[in-house]
Amino acid sequence: MTISGSQVLILFLILSSLSPLFYYSFLGHKLYVQQYHRVFQKNISILLWHWPFGRSYRLNGNKCLTMYNISHCSLTDNTSTFSTADVVVFHHQELSSGLSSLPLHLDRPASQHWVWLSMEPPVNNANLTQFNGLFNWTMSYRHDADIFVPYGKTMLEREDIGFQAAPNRSCLVSWVVSKYRPQQARAVVYQSLKKYIPIEVYGKWNKKLLPDNKLLPTIANCLFYLSFENSEAKDYITEKLWRNAFQAGAIPVVLGPRRATYEAVAPPHSFIHVSDFKHTADLAAYLKHVAADRQTYEVYFQWHHTHRIKIYTDWRERLCQICVKYPSLQINKVYQDLERWVNS
Repeated sequence: MTISGSQVLILFLILSSLSPLFYYSFLGHKLYVQQYHRVFQKNISILLWHWPFGRSYRLNGNKCLTMYNISHCSLTDNTSTFSTADVVVFHHQELSSGLSSLPLHLDRPASQHWVWLSMEPPVNNANLTQFNGLFNWTMSYRHDADIFVPYGKTMLEREDIGFQAAPNRSCLVSWVVSKYRPQQARAVVYQSLKKYIPIEVYGKWNKKLLPDNKLLPTIANCLFYLSFENSEAKDYITEKLWRNAFQAGAIPVVLGPRRATYEAVAPPHSFIHVSDFKHTADLAAYLKHVAADRQTYEVYFQWHHTHRIKIYTDWRERLCQICVKYPSLQINKVYQDLERWVNS
């Protein structure tokens, strides 16, 4: 592709306003392009200080490039590279529980940026005040995080044309839950809903564990899946929607953020929101109606003709997103009150 003189000049003026580095005499296209590539194609080194929840992945080779086609991005979990890392990522769970600690005893390079990472809702992010003034960027499922890493997303692309809705299933509704708390909203809804319709429950709570290879096939036997989040928090929509329901081919009955939040990210007309019903009896009656009316049931799967979903499960893919966002991140940003942001 050929770049015109006017295009180069416009780019030069923009970059000059962003950094003194580009404030020099314009000596021709070649010099400008060389300077542009030197700054914006530098390799970004990312150090993961500890693996989230102790589950590690292989980082040998150029994973960002070979797996996700993201160039100039290197990942490592070798803490001895701390002094040369551009970005250091800390997962909150290990910091909060004391399984890991910040390297405050080491000389932190002035140009190094620290990332606070959490995929949990605010209620699960404790002991935040001790981190004030230390982190530059946040990495979270929240849309307003510096590095936005959702559990899944909807893409405007036709799904496999061979997909067929399957209304003739042996189970009406299923739910997989491990950490059951009676005071949670999802527990209250479940206890009321089960009075009107049968719900097959799996997970640690009732000691009916499902191995990974049995999870989706089991849910796939049901028409509906209770995609109930453990916390009704801003933007908090997890694998309970993206993987458990959508990938299994069950219609998700969601409980979490408000309907508008789901509508902004999920495929069109793909879910049923608990808040749409005044009473759980009304919700139960509607689920029975959908199950009995094939035409109504199939409407919830029309999105497969125009959209598909992508889920994020590999921490390496999430870490590589830092390099994608890196050029647009605020260099001098510091979270002086991290707890306030987390709970906002």
